[in-house]
Amino acid sequence: MTTNAEVLQSESADELSEILSKVPRVTLAFWIVKILATTLGETGGDALSMTLKLGYAISTLIFLAFFLVTLVAQIASRHYHPVFYWAVVVATTTVGTTTSDYIDRTLGLGYVKSSSILLGLVIAILLVWHFSTGRIVVDRVINRTDEIFYWITILVSNTLGTALGDFVATTTGLGFEGGALVFAGLIAVVAALHFFTKIPTSVLFWAAYVLTRPLGATLGDTLTKPNADGGFNLSRITSSLVIAVLMVILVSVTSLRKRGRPDDARATSQRAS
Repeated sequence: MTTNAEVLQSESADELSEILSKVPRVTLAFWIVKILATTLGETGGDALSMTLKLGYAISTLIFLAFFLVTLVAQIASRHYHPVFYWAVVVATTTVGTTTSDYIDRTLGLGYVKSSSILLGLVIAILLVWHFSTGRIVVDRVINRTDEIFYWITILVSNTLGTALGDFVATTTGLGFEGGALVFAGLIAVVAALHFFTKIPTSVLFWAAYVLTRPLGATLGDTLTKPNADGGFNLSRITSSLVIAVLMVILVSVTSLRKRGRPDDARATSQRAS
């Protein structure tokens, strides 16, 4: 029989885990910001590779450097820091955009082959993660192993999402707006599965995470591609700046702000003992 002391200790442990987690809570605001981040990754990646004419290879190296710098800052932090976290997410989307374009176009693999390879890689990473730790975490990342797997999965899934978005929008002939509707519909299906089935939360989370990338990619292309290609022909640089401002505002006014402080964690630990 569970005693009151054991219940309190369990609650304190959960509270401590919540405070120490280095990623935000998964809420509706989280998914909105994630879609904005993936859209920013598409417009920002294209701004360097196309607007500034740096090419896919050089742009990938630039964004990879940005990714490494932001990732070091994120890993070095002792708790969730919104600036570090969302900077890494944006970095993975920009790296994913230019890397996918390099694989698909420069190397000539095409969307179908690259999507298949990347999907297999995402599944393999998740399997290794589960085998190594016995779980796949979603919103309570508190140790280095989970954090490394978390960001590797995000980087590969965002690269996969770019290839999927380009495949649906161009190869199938649906166009960018049609592609955005397809992926929005698929995300709605995942949301329904979350509420009405017992499929593990971690599985649905990563399914949604993959799908938000092509949604952002098709939305970004809808904004910036020429009118003849089905886009609105907006400036890639201006679009990127506007999306970045929207991200900052939404993170600032929602629960995606700082989860807790190390002092809070120490106080909780002392109460638990």
